[in-house]
Amino acid sequence: MSKKVKICDCTLRDGQQSLIATRLSIKDILPIVDKMDKVGFGAMEVWGGATFDSCLRFLHEDPWERLRLIRKAAPNTKLQMLLRGQNILGYRHYADDVVEMFVRKSIENGIDIIRIFDALNDPRNLETAVKYCKKEGGHAQLAISFTLSDFHTEEYFVKLAKQYRDIGADSICIKDMAGLLLPQSAYDLVKAIKSEVKLPLEVHSHYTSGVASMTYMKAVEAGADIIDTDMSPFAMGTSQPATEVMNAAFKGTKYEIGLDEVLLKEIADYFLPIREKALKSGLLSTKVLSVDIATLLYQVPGGMLSNLVSQLKNANAEDKYREVLEEIPRVRADLGYPPLVTPSSQIVGTQAVLNVLMGERYKMTPKETKDLVKGMYGRTPVPISKEIRKKIIGDEKVVECRPADLLEPELPAAEEAVKAYKEQPEDVLSYVLFPQVAEEYFKFRQAQKYGIDANLADVDKGVYPI
Repeated sequence: MSKKVKICDCTLRDGQQSLIATRLSIKDILPIVDKMDKVGFGAMEVWGGATFDSCLRFLHEDPWERLRLIRKAAPNTKLQMLLRGQNILGYRHYADDVVEMFVRKSIENGIDIIRIFDALNDPRNLETAVKYCKKEGGHAQLAISFTLSDFHTEEYFVKLAKQYRDIGADSICIKDMAGLLLPQSAYDLVKAIKSEVKLPLEVHSHYTSGVASMTYMKAVEAGADIIDTDMSPFAMGTSQPATEVMNAAFKGTKYEIGLDEVLLKEIADYFLPIREKALKSGLLSTKVLSVDIATLLYQVPGGMLSNLVSQLKNANAEDKYREVLEEIPRVRADLGYPPLVTPSSQIVGTQAVLNVLMGERYKMTPKETKDLVKGMYGRTPVPISKEIRKKIIGDEKVVECRPADLLEPELPAAEEAVKAYKEQPEDVLSYVLFPQVAEEYFKFRQAQKYGIDANLADVDKGVYPI
């Protein structure tokens, strides 16, 4: 008897985010959504992550309208988004009133499944989002941020899956953002979780180290129910395995995906010219298309790598690249072994760059590093040593409670700040998450609405609009 394995196609979110800096516009997306809706995906990840910021900052689009348009064009397929727990889609913790309204509006505008994760795997940072997702009738998928260290054992991840089940998860995801999950490890981990937690299990991995397709095969053999893929023009490299490849790979086995191959080819053919255009413009770099097994040593996700290169280039210190890569695991150990995913990846990466450039470790520490050490992002997987804490925050007190418990409601002030531009309730949320960027977008939107000559060249500095 064959087992049906579902595909969550992430082309419209993680695929384009991993390879072309989230620059697919709604005009690129809408013509093909109808076919994607008919091909047989279990779900499509279309929103969240960096798409919200990119819509406002680079594409001059309303992210909420994008979601509504995709929902209208894809009535038959569940739509999924990625939410950073109490961080929502930003880089700090937001008050509970913001989380509540954001989750409610996401589901109202068309999201079915919210994949919720925390950079530190601190369950306390997921509880509010889970509560309101379930209250609004959404599917709360809780994602384990997978990483490697002596502390991150199979037993640790199984315990975490149980905690996630107990706070209300409808399904569990193993989120391998850096491509660190090897095939046999995936088999063992999936087996262990499935034996203890009777919920659907999804596996998400990136091709950065070159093993993700094999990892998916072994994960499915161990009982994984869903795998994440992208259409081939936006797959591989720092992205996920290709949808068409995985659909074909299970033929002749007892596992069945069964997507419409004719439609898959038509969808891939649609995206191919967009990929070629991105290659010619330089928006799609060959650097993110290669495989680097050194990922297993440094555990650096693709997006973090490109950020490091940019930081070093700006400092005229590109020759320090290897030193920074070697410093990253040391900083990560000092800071309690956080998984390297937004925002902890940016915090660890920036601190490693500063340590190398300053010639002295922790001579300069940004606010974000101090906040991490103070517990403002939550509880680190491993306690930070007294020596490191003293060096970075001196005698400042460490936060022991859930960080969001210290935050006052944020919506009233945001309502007041945005009233001159507000056209929909969702504008308040856009402003709370990205105040400066949202305000610039609102000004652009008003200029367009009232026929004022808005100079795109001034608004969109040097960004290649696909």
